[in-house]
Amino acid sequence: MQPLPITDRSHLLVLTGAGVSAESGIPTFRDAGGLWEGKDVREVATWDGFAADPLRVWRFYSERRRAMADVAPNAAHRALAALEARLGDRFLLATQNIDGLHQAAGSQRVVELHGNLMRSRCSACDRPPFEDRQAYRDGVAPLCGRCRAAGKDAVLRPDVVWFGELLPPGALARVETFGRAAGRELLFLAVGTSGLVEPAASLVDAVARIGGRTWLVNAEPPANAARFDHVALGAAGALLPTLLAA
Repeated sequence: MQPLPITDRSHLLVLTGAGVSAESGIPTFRDAGGLWEGKDVREVATWDGFAADPLRVWRFYSERRRAMADVAPNAAHRALAALEARLGDRFLLATQNIDGLHQAAGSQRVVELHGNLMRSRCSACDRPPFEDRQAYRDGVAPLCGRCRAAGKDAVLRPDVVWFGELLPPGALARVETFGRAAGRELLFLAVGTSGLVEPAASLVDAVARIGGRTWLVNAEPPANAARFDHVALGAAGALLPTLLAA
């Protein structure tokens, strides 16, 4: 595949999924059996699972936080950060990943569609999400300090979007605003996605409606592959440095 035809008027919208971080050693979100690293997603990635057993949920996410200590961005993350440095505000990256590796690679214009593993928020009050890299010991479900000060007990939860929950406020609107402003100068690149999770899976259609052009880089064809103008199959870390070359 030739490099993207980026001009001094082009705007690039990038969507990344688990396939990007897989090359850094992070398993993709879930397998065909509905498991996330061996755990039933209904137990660890739904509100009902959290309400039934917050200790189990926190044990799972604390294990994920500990595992992140040895994980670093790969060539795909770095190639995207380098391109953002060149394009500035004509670049926007929307990610379904919760690992923060894009920011670790230097990306700044990032919309986290599914939250961030290294943040927590209260399960009851409107306290804003806050950075929390603590890997809590087994048997601990942390409490919200603001609620405790008010004489109430409320458990913190990881600031991630679970199945059945809405995206963070304003996340999709930021992506849509960027696309409308770019119009026919919009280039869309999806990397490492399954093509199954909405609303991200339909971004390719929204771009096509406004006259933008679309590219896909994936290890294997995702569910929505036929809706892209250009498709390249292979490892993102190997393909993106060439695809995004100046």
